[in-house]
Amino acid sequence: MAAEEEILRIFPDYMRHLWKNTAREAEKLQEIRLRTGREIIVMMNGRERYLDKAGQMISDAKTAVRVTEQDMEAILNHICDYSVYAFGDEIRQGFLTLPGGHRVGMAGQVILEENGTVRNMKHIRYMNIRISHEIKGAADSAMPYLYENGELQNVLLISPPGCGKTTLLRDMIRQIADGNRFSAGMNVAVVDERSEIGGCYMGCPQNDVGMRTDILDACPKGIGMMMLLRSMSPQVIAVDELGSEEDIRAVGQAMQCGSRILATVHGDSLQEIREKDFLGNLIRRQAFGRYIVLGRTDGRCRVQSVYDRGFRLCCGS
Repeated sequence: MAAEEEILRIFPDYMRHLWKNTAREAEKLQEIRLRTGREIIVMMNGRERYLDKAGQMISDAKTAVRVTEQDMEAILNHICDYSVYAFGDEIRQGFLTLPGGHRVGMAGQVILEENGTVRNMKHIRYMNIRISHEIKGAADSAMPYLYENGELQNVLLISPPGCGKTTLLRDMIRQIADGNRFSAGMNVAVVDERSEIGGCYMGCPQNDVGMRTDILDACPKGIGMMMLLRSMSPQVIAVDELGSEEDIRAVGQAMQCGSRILATVHGDSLQEIREKDFLGNLIRRQAFGRYIVLGRTDGRCRVQSVYDRGFRLCCGS
């Protein structure tokens, strides 16, 4: 779980008085949205709140404190250890990962190379600070359905945004790597393209992903899966948010090489996923042994249903 001190350390000393009350609610805190010239917005248990000049959370934007250009530059310099240039590769990707696994997304003016790729970003005026919440046991209800006759299946997690799919995937990785009542521990390799699964800081995962897990951080999924197959001999490969034909080709190759796959994809239902063109070949081949669909029930995110490779319902509705 996010710790109070980790939240305070995100900000320069002169700002910390403003964030003390927010930091005390670290376990409920989800996001901090900073936009130059606009009100600070704090997401707490799914609700938007603002901060006043005393650091109190309020519901009226009229009396909320606004972020200045100087504040944004001070925060950026602080999280980059006062060497923004040294973090150029991370900034070019649009985010930085902080101690504790928290992530700062950034937007501003993009500088392009001649070939159209992103060279750098300057005049950063927008930040989304996403607070990492590691929930051990999040996958407990799903674990019995990942195995068939003692064998781990290829698993596709289907979820709309904000339903905790990465949290669920992370805990699955941990339990599979460490071993559980259904299987001995397995070697798991993770391609963590957006540094959200392991939350690596300086190459070290800030989240517990298990004793037999190797992480390739900040690497495109398609490239990363092939690298890991050649270098780490994984029994299982885990990736978050399949979204391109290149991703799917790599998943197919990994399966042919004997690795099990744990993957997630955005979607509201199994039917929606079955109609996605880029997933078509894997779906038709019944390559995934389990489809786990997440959704909201009574305002809470949870596993709604589990299907087998033949799209028969294993549990849920």
